[in-house]
Amino acid sequence: MEKVKSRFDYKWVVMAVCILMIFTSLGFCSSTKSLFLRSITVALDIPRSLFSLSDSIRYVTTTVVNLFFGALVMKFGAKKLVGCGFLSLIAFCLTYAFAENIYGFYLGGFFLGVGLSWCTTTMVGYVVGKWFQEKRGTVMGVILAANGLGAAVATQIVSPLIHDASVEGGFGYRNAYLLVAAILAAVLVLILIFFKEAPKGAVLTEEVPSRHKKKPARGRTWDGMDFSQSIRKAWFAPVALCVFLTGTCLQAVNNVATAHLEDVGMNLDFIATVVSLHAVALTVAKILAGISFDKFGLRITLLLGHVIAAGSIFCLALVQSDSYALASVYEIMISFALPLETIMLPLIATDLFGEKSYAKMMGLLVSINTAGYAIGSLLPNWVCDITGTYRGILFILAGCMVAVLVAFQVILTISDRNRKRIMEQA
Repeated sequence: MEKVKSRFDYKWVVMAVCILMIFTSLGFCSSTKSLFLRSITVALDIPRSLFSLSDSIRYVTTTVVNLFFGALVMKFGAKKLVGCGFLSLIAFCLTYAFAENIYGFYLGGFFLGVGLSWCTTTMVGYVVGKWFQEKRGTVMGVILAANGLGAAVATQIVSPLIHDASVEGGFGYRNAYLLVAAILAAVLVLILIFFKEAPKGAVLTEEVPSRHKKKPARGRTWDGMDFSQSIRKAWFAPVALCVFLTGTCLQAVNNVATAHLEDVGMNLDFIATVVSLHAVALTVAKILAGISFDKFGLRITLLLGHVIAAGSIFCLALVQSDSYALASVYEIMISFALPLETIMLPLIATDLFGEKSYAKMMGLLVSINTAGYAIGSLLPNWVCDITGTYRGILFILAGCMVAVLVAFQVILTISDRNRKRIMEQA
């Protein structure tokens, strides 16, 4: 009898490498940023609003770099960009570890922006589009969920170092950043060994193959429009505004949540534990967001995300020194809102505008979202420096998310009618 040998599909190795990439880049470099805010500003006697400009520089950098993502990845390939991204993240950690003044942190913000541009959402969206032809939402959800696991592990590793009482002057955060730099260097070696470019003949997301004739029931892929047509549609500007405001609100809250809990007088051990709880919940949330898109479509997935986002921010605004249950509810709820600024961006691009403009539209929406981050990282800290609390700005941000919820549902109604007309004419 002839033995049939099964051929191992290397896409699963690529998926594992992407998981490791997100685990370290987002988990250790981005999700833990709020843990360092109070310690750095106190140790160096820097106003929080002034320090938060480093995050604004990071997001402006990411915004600009993502605008050129398509051209760069076509010229240099995904592997080289990921490698350069990790080198930039290592430079960020070293710069933050040895910075003696605010300008060092501004330089570090630039390195962080470049690194995350080439190692996170946009890159994952590109790689998944090249290697995986079905269930994109679920695959992206699983990969980006590694952010939560990475943050949970990173929190437990860096928190003791940040608050190490044996380090004179409160500079324990420096040891934490040096350790993260070493971890990133080890992961970079693994990525260079195991990551591969898509095989020859792989279909670019701009090209629409016949496989799309058989569509998932709700999370749809469709031919769509050229990029030039897409940006001229009446709903493009409202979509861009909603994506911008979502990035502004969620990033603002995510950046200051830990500092707010410390400011109201909560126990530091409890804060570290609840941040880890948030990270674990984020892992589940991103997987469920991808599955929800594949099963129920964009409208329901966005509706749930926006409702949870508004509710979670209201909870954080109401937290007092003894509101441990409310703080725990916030950390869990916000986890299920954060996919709005990661996994949902590529899915919004493909659902609203189609496959023809997917790569360019994805890069543009990510850039718009990160432009919102730049405002979100500065705004709440500026308000806090003036008023002495984050509470007032948190209520405003929650109301803004309610407005985005309503606007997106109207946009989806209009765009769905347009899609039906285009598909009927095809």
